[in-house]
Amino acid sequence: MLRHSALKAIIAGALALGISAPAFAGTASSNLALSGTVSANCVVSTTAVAFGTYDTMSAAAKDGTGVINVTCTPGLPWTATASAGTGTGATLSTRKMTSGANVLNYALYTDSARTIIWGDGVAPTATVGNTGTGAVQATTIYGRVPNSQSVPIGSYADTVSVTVTF
Repeated sequence: MLRHSALKAIIAGALALGISAPAFAGTASSNLALSGTVSANCVVSTTAVAFGTYDTMSAAAKDGTGVINVTCTPGLPWTATASAGTGTGATLSTRKMTSGANVLNYALYTDSARTIIWGDGVAPTATVGNTGTGAVQATTIYGRVPNSQSVPIGSYADTVSVTVTF
């Protein structure tokens, strides 16, 4: 059993330690620097211009539409140009679908009235373009096969390269 004086000494010591040992709380701070870069980028895809069946006996031209889909970094201006295609002798104003050695002429336009030829931007052709939003921007391309072309039966095709510059 502890003696009364020893117990008093222990309690007094505990109180002294609790009271005489000040609690220090402090803070320190610094700034954390952050950096990053958003790159300029675009992605392009297309849906084909399908003219369907062309009737050589019809007095009407055959029209069709396709779409170019461009997704670019928000705020990034872009333009899309088109090649003349792969048909021998094709130009931007007279493109050529082929079936073997046979040729079916057509043209691509940037407007529904089919008056502005889509090409490389050098007159008389135009480009299409916009400013990126981060979402897909769809642009309709208008095609026309002129009437009265005397061509043999066959499946005609061409490939036009689409280039997006940003």
